[in-house]
Amino acid sequence: MGLVYLLSTLAGLACLVLLDRRYRLFLWRKPGAAALVLLCGVGFFLLWDTAGIRLNIFHRGETPIMTGLLLAPELPLEELFFLIFLCYVTMILFTLLLAWLTSRHAEESEERP
Repeated sequence: MGLVYLLSTLAGLACLVLLDRRYRLFLWRKPGAAALVLLCGVGFFLLWDTAGIRLNIFHRGETPIMTGLLLAPELPLEELFFLIFLCYVTMILFTLLLAWLTSRHAEESEERP
């Protein structure tokens, strides 16, 4: 049962990858730039987590659905994959919103004489 959280996060991440691949929203649109953005986002949140841990703000909760593997004190393995998921879903939603606004603007421009 110790893999439930990690596997569910990986399943959600896999669904995002399939959605992204199908519609070329983020990583499949510009792979190099997207990977850099994703890496920067995950790096930022890892630094954020590290600062929170050092300031004694964040603590690792003990639950039976987690692996118990730590990347650093108080930083579980699952957190890394959650941060990747968080940044990836944010960028997919951002690119979807941008595409929608762009198409809406184009439609409005066509309607004007």
